[in-house]
Amino acid sequence: MWADIQYPEGIPAVRQSGNIVLLHFVGQMPLAGIAWQAIHYLVGLQRLGHRVWYVEDSGTNPFDPRANSVAMECEYNVRYLQQVMERYGLGQRWAYWDAIHDIYYGLSRRQVHALYTEADALINLCGAAQLRDEHLACPRRIMVDTDPVYEQIKYAKADRASRAYVNAHTHYFTYGENLGAADCPVPLCGVPWRPTRPPVDPGLWPLAHDAPNCFTTIGTWENKGKNIELDGSHYIWSKHVNFLRYLDLPRRRPAARFQMAMLPPDEEARSAITAAGWELVDPHPISADVSQYRDFIARSRGEFTVTKDIYVRSNSGWFSDRSVCYLAAGRPVVTMRTGFDKFLPVGRGLFSYSTEEEALAGIDAIATDYRRHGAAARELAREFFGCDRVLSALLAQCGL
Repeated sequence: MWADIQYPEGIPAVRQSGNIVLLHFVGQMPLAGIAWQAIHYLVGLQRLGHRVWYVEDSGTNPFDPRANSVAMECEYNVRYLQQVMERYGLGQRWAYWDAIHDIYYGLSRRQVHALYTEADALINLCGAAQLRDEHLACPRRIMVDTDPVYEQIKYAKADRASRAYVNAHTHYFTYGENLGAADCPVPLCGVPWRPTRPPVDPGLWPLAHDAPNCFTTIGTWENKGKNIELDGSHYIWSKHVNFLRYLDLPRRRPAARFQMAMLPPDEEARSAITAAGWELVDPHPISADVSQYRDFIARSRGEFTVTKDIYVRSNSGWFSDRSVCYLAAGRPVVTMRTGFDKFLPVGRGLFSYSTEEEALAGIDAIATDYRRHGAAARELAREFFGCDRVLSALLAQCGL
């Protein structure tokens, strides 16, 4: 199997110690924030000495951001994926399955199926694929749940599809670091979820030493499709309900600028956002390229953002992989409290809030000594989210 695929020189500088397949959706959903999710796993695993393979074979139709719709053709998606893989050392170790036309790009169908038989583990990042018989040939099938609470509640409701989807794995990790704690109401139903964090390689995020004036964030105003109820509580899988709570914050600090890289769903939402003092920028150029995304973050003063209702009210302990990128770039983060402050130090480089006064206090603290908070943000990224620490701990718990 391995003889007919040449391993490119570059990122790894240590002896290869195992073969790991990463399942994700960089091609299917070609947006820079999503690409960076995979990049940090790919680069981190390589630097730990593993030979890594990237596969997309979920069969999901591709999304074309140029048309803002699902597409029937995948040329743009495959080209985007190939460029990302080549840039980060996997030019000959990736595959994309175009299920509409039943064509494999990159690795062949035979090579991909052989991978599952011969690899030491597959990591199903974001639960990107519903595992099929060919995936089950891999002895370690690791689920990394980056969007906690929803799937756990579905499982607790004995949803047949959810249970089959989850049970196909052998190891379970979640960004909901507080799941299972007494102050988190989300039932685990015997599934051995273990906490993990979004990994980041600060070396991929050049440190800027200036102090821009504009707090930014990147995202979607309203997400739909994953609202869910548990014991009379209705959890909303969207940020907009919390953005509305803090929409007037820029008026309280007119010396600072606040910017969202997102597209409001309608003119009414756009008017409300801009009237409250927020600047809106088109997210398409930022999300079209991983370098543009990185540069947008580097030009920011820091991130001020809200968090999805489902993460906040469940006290899940979730922390954003996007916010981790801000920290890695030395840009402080002010974000809503989800319970993560039980596990991460706050008050230097990172601030949590559940009231407007707490949010403003974080913004004011950053202003008092910007350089100190920027340096603290970078150190937080290294110490608590560094690829070497996060991924080595995850693999060790899987016997690798």
